[in-house]
Amino acid sequence: MGKHVIVGAGQAGGHLAERLAGQGHDVVVVTRSGSGPEGVERVAADVTDRARLTRIAQGADALYNCVNPKYHRWAQDWPPMAASFLGAAEETGTVLVMLGNLYGYGPVDGPMTEDLPLAATGTKGRVRAKMWEDALAAHKAGRIRATELRGSDYYGPHSTDQSYIGQTRFVKPLLAGKRVSYLSDPSVPHAWTYLPDVAEALAIAGTDERAWGRPWHIPTGPAVSALEVAERLCEIAGAPKPRLYEVPYPVVHAAGWFLPMAKELRETRYQFDKPFILDSSAFESTFGMAPTPLDDALRTIVAASRKSEGSGN
Repeated sequence: MGKHVIVGAGQAGGHLAERLAGQGHDVVVVTRSGSGPEGVERVAADVTDRARLTRIAQGADALYNCVNPKYHRWAQDWPPMAASFLGAAEETGTVLVMLGNLYGYGPVDGPMTEDLPLAATGTKGRVRAKMWEDALAAHKAGRIRATELRGSDYYGPHSTDQSYIGQTRFVKPLLAGKRVSYLSDPSVPHAWTYLPDVAEALAIAGTDERAWGRPWHIPTGPAVSALEVAERLCEIAGAPKPRLYEVPYPVVHAAGWFLPMAKELRETRYQFDKPFILDSSAFESTFGMAPTPLDDALRTIVAASRKSEGSGN
């Protein structure tokens, strides 16, 4: 068993910490506040403090970048964070595992594969592209060992408000028979990545040297529309038929004038206006990991939601 340092205790980092700890590894979770799941070592630190992050990562087998700045501050906050991760990985020799996304590709016609160019022109896409380009250059130069895992929009237990089909904005209101708003056409197929699958793929990438030196797509099921997810969710839960409605684009655009999050969504709207399809066959065939079937994931989500309601959370 080894030592694994995870920066970020959000919807992905928390799942990863629990999975690695369950496998018997020594797990250190780093956040600004010192938060994190039970059963692991929790450390409060500013990730931009390279010297501090380096001390924490000493002796670690893998260092996971699962942190995520506020959506409207990526251009300001990501560069110093990314530089700190690269420096700590270089000085300690630990493997750097980056949790990425699909923004770097920009708009794509057809399924996304890892060999596509990072051709995004938007601010957030370019920020994420440069992070991987810098890490890959350092890997090729022999200064670090690195990999990046890219998933689509997350769903699953403990998903946050940022998730389009997450617990708060999608699951709970649907199970309560309430109407749910959706920021684009809910009938358009979209790839959704299950959070426990994110954690499993990250754990593999941090312990299997075959993963290093290239990006991978996290095992993700076939693209399905938000409407289909809602229908399957409600059927499994025995809830009323779902009621989804599209928020008109002019409303979303206007909201951007006074809501930073809404303004940033303009850049990534293309992901929801036409089929958004992810090909994760490379990771699946290399590491023998298949994505969790949608219905199995939804049963877990329903059970978690009911457990949360029963505990009063």
